[in-house]
Amino acid sequence: MAPAACLRLPFLPARARSANAPTSSPTRPPSVKCSAANGDNPISISPTSPPRATVADGVESLEVNELRRPPVPVSSARDPHWLPRPLTSADLIAASGKGLKVAYQGCPGAYSEAAAKKAYPDCETVPCEHFDTAFQAVQNWVVDRAVLPLENSLGGSIHRNYDLLLRHNLHIVGEVRLAVRHCLLANPGVKIEDLKSAMSHPQALAQCEHTLTKLGIEHREAVDDTAGAAKFVAEQMLQDTGAIASSLAAKLYGLDVLAENIQDDKDNVTRFMMLAREPIIPRTDKPFKTSIVFSLEEGPGQLFKALAVFALREINLTKIESRPHKERPLRVSDDCSSLLKLDTKPVAS
Repeated sequence: MAPAACLRLPFLPARARSANAPTSSPTRPPSVKCSAANGDNPISISPTSPPRATVADGVESLEVNELRRPPVPVSSARDPHWLPRPLTSADLIAASGKGLKVAYQGCPGAYSEAAAKKAYPDCETVPCEHFDTAFQAVQNWVVDRAVLPLENSLGGSIHRNYDLLLRHNLHIVGEVRLAVRHCLLANPGVKIEDLKSAMSHPQALAQCEHTLTKLGIEHREAVDDTAGAAKFVAEQMLQDTGAIASSLAAKLYGLDVLAENIQDDKDNVTRFMMLAREPIIPRTDKPFKTSIVFSLEEGPGQLFKALAVFALREINLTKIESRPHKERPLRVSDDCSSLLKLDTKPVAS
């Protein structure tokens, strides 16, 4: 069967009705004919009724195929800024992430996997060896999303992912915060007094520094991720080395939890960004954050002038990060395209 030709129907905004105007039945829309690409008999499409429209408090909204479009003020029905926006793939995917493939860095049982499950509860998680691999997986259509750490309340920013944002043409479409609860894991039968070394990600080791010292564990071994440390300890059947990882990693690799919540600061939270190939368009039903990357000319007061643009418009800045130029410096004055990214994401609850 030959593919049918694509049919596009223009959107006609509803006209405002005055309170005293008489009501009349809507005009039946005209029939539209669509012919197949191979010249078969034309197909007549005659809608039986127009899309449903609702009016409340002087604001009109249009529902088409159970998708509610943004409200349109009656007085601004002809304003092009209030015309319905195009639907994106983000509108068609359930909030639970069912059917999505989501990449994260680390082995199964990593905190990043827990963050991916929190962001998209019903997704299929895909582990990646490095941050670069997760970025490339999204860009090359291997996965649909990536959930990667951007900042930890104790360890600070993950600069590697800031730099990768500049190298890849991806967009931040959300953020999720995960409370990190470190556990000391060991093989069955091993006790805390038997441990001489602890293995984990460098930040996890730093976050548990004082607790490990109190437990008499002086030696540290840094690896790429926390779940990888648990996997290594289990596979090698180490008797004098423990792993700092999540309780989920203990279940996955058959390790015992010798101590829970061993981080020095109990308020240990990591902020993860959710990446996609397509940006999202901010709506008015919830607050949004915006991430901007830009560069400045050399000279005194340039940063002050850039930040004054936000201050004069009473726009709150939650974080500012400075990264060095490794190649040719970018100049905002050369071309407006030097504004690399303008990504939007909903504020995490």
